[in-house]
Amino acid sequence: MHSAETKGGKNGAPQNPYVNENYLAYVRSFAQPTKHFHNCWRAFIVGGLICCVGQFLRVVFETAVGLSGDELAGAVSMALIFLGCLLTGLGVYDRIGKAAGAGSIVPITGFANSVASPALEFKSEGMITGLAAKMFTVAGPIIVYGVVSGAIVGLIYFFIGM
Repeated sequence: MHSAETKGGKNGAPQNPYVNENYLAYVRSFAQPTKHFHNCWRAFIVGGLICCVGQFLRVVFETAVGLSGDELAGAVSMALIFLGCLLTGLGVYDRIGKAAGAGSIVPITGFANSVASPALEFKSEGMITGLAAKMFTVAGPIIVYGVVSGAIVGLIYFFIGM
């Protein structure tokens, strides 16, 4: 231990010689305090509203169209993905994301947004090198790790069931 670490710092805690407390105090003077409860509440409300839209679509597809089972789940998922991409293309989903934070990225619409946003951003570079190449820059790792982890879990269940 360095001799500077053994000296009592704030509240008797050991000081780290590599941290400049004056600089940290200076930075904190400019930073606004984070409103954790407020941010969590907004994320909860917006995420819940997105899920309510999904439930509404489920009821509509079930009663008006007569879908059930896998067809119903697929139709609701496709409708939510379409709405997420449409709102991203219109620039509305970005404003929702700024207001809601994590509440907008958790549901399936957030995944649609993560695919559509880079595609729109790089469309000026052309169909292949821009739109197609950059479309999965954000969502690609999610897809890869989702597929790999799903395969691993499937193999575990397979070998446990033998």
